[in-house]
Amino acid sequence: MTKDKILDAIALSPYSCCLNTHYQRTMERIDVNPTHTYGDFKLRRGKPFPFGATLVPGGVNFSIFSSHAKSCSLVLFKKHQPEPLAEIPFPEEFRIGNVFCMVVFDLDYEEIEYGYRMDGPFDPKAGHWFDKSKILLDPYAKIIGGRDVWGVTPDWSDIYHHRARIAFDDFDWESERPLELPPEDLIIYEMHVRSFTRHPSSGVKHPGTFAAIREKIPYLKELGVNCIELMPVYEFDEFENSRPNPQTGETLLNYWGYSTVGFFAPKAGYAATGKFGMQVDELKALVKDLHANGIEVILDVVFNHTAEGNENGPVISFRGIDNKTYYMLTPEGYYYNFSGCGNTLNCNNPIVRNIVLDCLRYWAAEYHIDGFRFDLASILGRDPWGAPLANPPLLETLAFDPILARCKLIAEAWDAGGLYQVGSFPAFGRWAEWNGKYRDGIRKFLKGEPGRVGDMAQRLQGSPDLYAWAGRAPATSINFITAHDGFTLADLVSYNGKHNEANGENNNDGTNDNDSWNCGAEGWTEDAGINALRQRQMKNAIAMLLVSQGVPMILMGDEVGRSQRGNNNTYCHDNDLSWLDWNLLESNSDLFNFAKHCIAFRNAHPVLRNHWHFQNRDYVGSGYADITWHGTKAWNADWSDSSRTLAFMLCGKHAKGGTVNDNYIYVAMNMHWEAHWFELPQPPAGLKWHVFANTGANPAEASWEPGKEPLLNTQQGILLGDRSIVILVGK
Repeated sequence: MTKDKILDAIALSPYSCCLNTHYQRTMERIDVNPTHTYGDFKLRRGKPFPFGATLVPGGVNFSIFSSHAKSCSLVLFKKHQPEPLAEIPFPEEFRIGNVFCMVVFDLDYEEIEYGYRMDGPFDPKAGHWFDKSKILLDPYAKIIGGRDVWGVTPDWSDIYHHRARIAFDDFDWESERPLELPPEDLIIYEMHVRSFTRHPSSGVKHPGTFAAIREKIPYLKELGVNCIELMPVYEFDEFENSRPNPQTGETLLNYWGYSTVGFFAPKAGYAATGKFGMQVDELKALVKDLHANGIEVILDVVFNHTAEGNENGPVISFRGIDNKTYYMLTPEGYYYNFSGCGNTLNCNNPIVRNIVLDCLRYWAAEYHIDGFRFDLASILGRDPWGAPLANPPLLETLAFDPILARCKLIAEAWDAGGLYQVGSFPAFGRWAEWNGKYRDGIRKFLKGEPGRVGDMAQRLQGSPDLYAWAGRAPATSINFITAHDGFTLADLVSYNGKHNEANGENNNDGTNDNDSWNCGAEGWTEDAGINALRQRQMKNAIAMLLVSQGVPMILMGDEVGRSQRGNNNTYCHDNDLSWLDWNLLESNSDLFNFAKHCIAFRNAHPVLRNHWHFQNRDYVGSGYADITWHGTKAWNADWSDSSRTLAFMLCGKHAKGGTVNDNYIYVAMNMHWEAHWFELPQPPAGLKWHVFANTGANPAEASWEPGKEPLLNTQQGILLGDRSIVILVGK
């Protein structure tokens, strides 16, 4: 806002006298007086911290780092205009160390966009890509224009595609604050912002937006989840690597967004108000409403690479500002590619490390985000030459940062360079992990592979073989059977192999290691028996997930049988392959009710959500160990390679380490293709077994609301049908 506009506003205010006095006192400050001019612009040497564009009395402080640039210019645009309004060189005396910093006074900051030109050596072999013909995005930009409305084809002749804007904080959080739910109590629901409500059946006012998710909060509450994990919401370019679909001709996009343009800015195209530049407030309003309804928010963040790609990629920001600092380079100046996406951020360089820390602090403090899931997190533990570090500085810094102290930190503990650290990720007492071994083990047991019962016992207990030895809690294990990257649950039981032809890569993309089984036919079928088996297998998977110790994560739509028609890598599809069809809520209501009941059952029973690992002994004097193992014979599990049956009983007296009292719970799993009679262990005197779930029963009796479980007719044993699970509660 200009000086004239400020004075006009003061004159119209009923408090004009007080405001005018305050304004005059402000103008008496020494640091609001310009010391330089450039054309019509009044300037003063700025402050190096914070980086980015910051409102200060009378103007805007611009600060940007480059250790190798010889000079820098600030480029100003009026919003949406093709040519710059002005270009202001930073005087040499405005450079402090390796930071260019300058205050520009009397800017109409709500109506401008800005970028930088950097001049320096162009010598790719030495790691330098300076080109002063390029206008560069501020890495610290809090709002980014240029892709304001999702899917609108940009003007490819634009000299500055991704335009930094100046943010100001006027959002009213009222008394809202992050929920800080105990990790072991979480039930995570992974979703793509656009996919969740883009389908015409969603019935929302602004499909595919942050605002639309707010309309679906009642659905999330009915399902029972208390945390959503959003796939990337940082600004990205959906047109990166866009191309025609070889089957339909429609445009394939960078749909998932794992290719960051700006780490501090929410994706404008995900906001109904993005065309007005209001995406910040829209996302904050979503977080505020979710918290008011007891639902945490975790962001999927990508610090392993950027949208600039390899040597043939675009110059957007980091490459033109200080390529040698920001990226991991070979001795010949090429980009290391541990991300599989063309480049790798040099995360353990102190400058890059600070960007990551500043970014996460910003999202935690300004957006009240509850946690972060780090894509290909093993990259964050590599040194500048790609070797794994024993004590990675970045991971340690994040673990002990005071602002992030209550945030959940979740690692995808592998990368595209072959580093696999599930169970050995440098945790510093703080990091949880996406447990890929849980996914693989459950899938193999589910389809009836031999020799899996011993591994299953570990996965059901929160993977103590991976974590207990290091003193890491069961909640270290983020348990999932499906995620965005791979088959949906419906496809896991419907396809033996991937069908990714629509991606235009000759079915070569996406993993071949799916551990799936189609139950007798590849894809869609009218065979009633196969369809019934698939429904049962989906219920089996949901049941196992929700009785496992650790933190369960459910993929969006699995609760209603969403299919991607065998495509296990829909990263490029903005269509019904990716969208959640809300009609499934009616057509697959039995599956939804089963999932809802299982979530409610988990929430009702703290013995399923322990903070400590089981000790396999009785340490509270109940007469029963905290967990006991069984098979078709009570107290006698079959651990042989040929076994496909397993059962366990949890003593409710040991819930939460014996600090709370709960029911006894018995879970029997038969993944054999034949029915088996399971002899039941007897609960303490006065308690009887009641049936919470039986996936082999008819749909109306497959599960019950917690507290309304019917009494089991025969207390001595129960017949489990082929490929089915029974869950009993002793009360």
